[in-house]
Amino acid sequence: MDRTLLITGGAGFIGSHVVRLFVKKYPHYRIINLDALTYAGNLENLRDAEHAPNYAFVRADIRDAAAMANVFAQHKPDGVIHLAAESHVDRSISDPMAFVETNVTGTVHLLNAAREAWKGVFDGKRFYHVSTDEVYGSLHDGGFFTESTPYDPQSPYSASKAASDHFVRAYGNTYKLPFVISNCSNNYGSHQFPEKLIPLMIHNLRTGKPLPVYGKGENVRDWLWVEDHSRAIDVIFHQGLNGETYNIGGHNEWKNIDLVQLLCAIMDRKLGRAPGESAKQITYVTDRAGHDLRYAIDASKIARELGWKPGITFEQGLEQTVDWYLANDPWLQAVTSGAYRDYYAAQYGDRG
Repeated sequence: MDRTLLITGGAGFIGSHVVRLFVKKYPHYRIINLDALTYAGNLENLRDAEHAPNYAFVRADIRDAAAMANVFAQHKPDGVIHLAAESHVDRSISDPMAFVETNVTGTVHLLNAAREAWKGVFDGKRFYHVSTDEVYGSLHDGGFFTESTPYDPQSPYSASKAASDHFVRAYGNTYKLPFVISNCSNNYGSHQFPEKLIPLMIHNLRTGKPLPVYGKGENVRDWLWVEDHSRAIDVIFHQGLNGETYNIGGHNEWKNIDLVQLLCAIMDRKLGRAPGESAKQITYVTDRAGHDLRYAIDASKIARELGWKPGITFEQGLEQTVDWYLANDPWLQAVTSGAYRDYYAAQYGDRG
């Protein structure tokens, strides 16, 4: 193998797409998928890659410093793509300490393990930290987030990601650890845990449950297809410059209510319902505490310097996403019931 790459959070939504891409595209790389298999980590996401000769899975928690040191000692990765994180804003509001422990402390444990394993010999090494546009706060008066936008996190989740970004940069400055960071907009696509907006709405539309929309649905998000994001991660890992930050966006802003109505129209067509029938399930609920109004990414840097741009329109991506969830109802049922976690508890021991 030419190199060994450690991908954290590789059984999760974005991570599984990144693992699959790297396993298939780089058969001469050894890909180590490290995941704690918490509620959003599901090895079913990687059934098509798990038997590849260049793939290995390690169950470990980035909050465990000794485990991270052991992973580096055993597998000797020369590259890290760090995706493991608590990522749901609502959960961060109810349990902020879990986000501090995973997103901040866990990231520092990884940085320490990499620094110790590489021992200052950084040629050919890279620590790639995958972050979010939410660290920049909320846009109210137009404009876009750029790589130089000051940080202004507004939720416990975004504050924890901002802190982890700062630690990565601090290790680069203090210890000369080679790093890159990317900040992405909202991802959508297959294999996403149905606590997030799009899979939640698809699931509730399918099962006849209410479609909860915060406030008046006026909040705006830029949507990025997860496979386009995976391609961007590939490009940044291989071509990005050390110490640089790259924003990844879909050039694709939607108000939440407009997105939900588009999903309703698609589901009416897919399920043979009368036009407008699914929209009757829309229910407005009390707005989330500290809800950011608008996120929007200026992704011109990655396009200009690395040649990446989204490869699919939102309408195409959303159609494919809906089709995947409708065709994979057993996956969705197992995830929503939590049945897959019983297997992991028996197989590995219950780690939360």
